[in-house]
Amino acid sequence: MPQILVEDLRKTFKVNRRQSGFFNSLKAFAHRQTTTVNALNGISFNLEEGELVGYIGPNGAGKSTTIKIMSGILTPDSGKCEVMGRIPWRQRIEHVRRIGVVFGQRTQLWWDVPVGDSFDLLKDIYKIPFQQYQKTKNELVESLGLQKLVETPVRQLSLGQKMRCELAASLLHQPQILFLDEPTIGLDAVSKLAVRDFIKKINRERGVTVILTTHDMDDIEALCSRIMLIGKGKILLDGTIEQIRNRISPERIMTIDFVRTPPSIAFPGVNSVRGEDGRLELHFNPSVISATDLINRITANNEIKDFIIENLPIEETIARMYDEFKI
Repeated sequence: MPQILVEDLRKTFKVNRRQSGFFNSLKAFAHRQTTTVNALNGISFNLEEGELVGYIGPNGAGKSTTIKIMSGILTPDSGKCEVMGRIPWRQRIEHVRRIGVVFGQRTQLWWDVPVGDSFDLLKDIYKIPFQQYQKTKNELVESLGLQKLVETPVRQLSLGQKMRCELAASLLHQPQILFLDEPTIGLDAVSKLAVRDFIKKINRERGVTVILTTHDMDDIEALCSRIMLIGKGKILLDGTIEQIRNRISPERIMTIDFVRTPPSIAFPGVNSVRGEDGRLELHFNPSVISATDLINRITANNEIKDFIIENLPIEETIARMYDEFKI
């Protein structure tokens, strides 16, 4: 049985609407107008234990709503959601003992007390045995480099420092599933790398299932073995990055540094973009011409200094995917 089972999940919200202006405010006060928004419109998927899944989509697509239902914060209008055999919103106390949740724009740490005190409070909330707590806390402090932060009040931490502490807090009770909603939002490059490395580590070494929602496609490419695209409240695509790339565009990019730049490159399935200082960027379709065949044809009449072959940037792949599905 899957660790997470979602079938035909639906959730709607009523949103108040009014035009700007004082008289429109009075009118709306007397006669409130609402619009129904279909946040989830019958989504279904399964997740197995130990998966690391990217859950992506534009703003308002339903990502956070799905996470909140799976974590027991929201109740759906209809459909089925079972996490480790439990219904999250009905068996919430037992459910939250098995999951960890990190919302990038919300905190579970106490603002005015040292980080270590917040950890101690969470130990009591989750009723973690003392020896287990000490062992887990020490491992997390060491892995995330929190040695100098545990005695610092949360309000004095930088965003990157706070996020590392949030990750530690979400894992103190050794959850089997970790929900991450925009965990790297606003982080600098060093902090992002530290957070990514840690996520990969707990997934690989502890077998923690990770569901990641983010708009940072570098996070998705660096971490996720599987991607689910949600739009208009529905799952539109589900597969590996490679499968989705091939589905959207099989195009690859070969960048070549020539000793002497040729006047032009013209082969079937190849489009060229001229750069500077003897550099040429070739966009080619591997199903029409292979990379080996292409480089052999070019070097037959040209001397090159270096070349590199890359996939289409993940951001461009996702942008084309959004455009195809009109989301």
